[in-house]
Amino acid sequence: MTFKLDTLFDEPDKHYLDANDLSTLSQYVSSIPERMAVYRTLRDQEVAVMQPIADALQQQGGHAEALVERSVRNGLMVLRYAAMAMLLDDDAFVEDRLQGWLPEMVKAYETQAIDQQLFQLLNRQLSKLFSPAQVNLIKPSLEKAQSLMLDTRETVTLAGLL
Repeated sequence: MTFKLDTLFDEPDKHYLDANDLSTLSQYVSSIPERMAVYRTLRDQEVAVMQPIADALQQQGGHAEALVERSVRNGLMVLRYAAMAMLLDDDAFVEDRLQGWLPEMVKAYETQAIDQQLFQLLNRQLSKLFSPAQVNLIKPSLEKAQSLMLDTRETVTLAGLL
């Protein structure tokens, strides 16, 4: 369950949900069918979404094939996590699941330029596949993932602070 909903149900022994809490719950519940439809489409058409992106990245040239393949694989993982975050209505899900490894992979293989192109192409593909309202359901999660992938600042380790 999402953080937003978890907080609603944390302390039922202390009080009933107020009007704002009930509104939040109602909005989420009413959005579930649309969220599920987007999720199912992404699940069922993952290859159809990502193949044109992979082809375009290959055709643009200038990048080693292995780096394009790595970027596309990472893009697939990002899309899957973003879809789950969208289904849960929990943007923090993406950060929690990707922050430990994805930025490091991008830095290690220096795929930032390819990843930037991948996100531009992915946004175009999703705009072709979904309505603007549906795109807006998954957009926050994709933006969070993109910022994680493309943040190339050096990470601070505990050892570096000691």
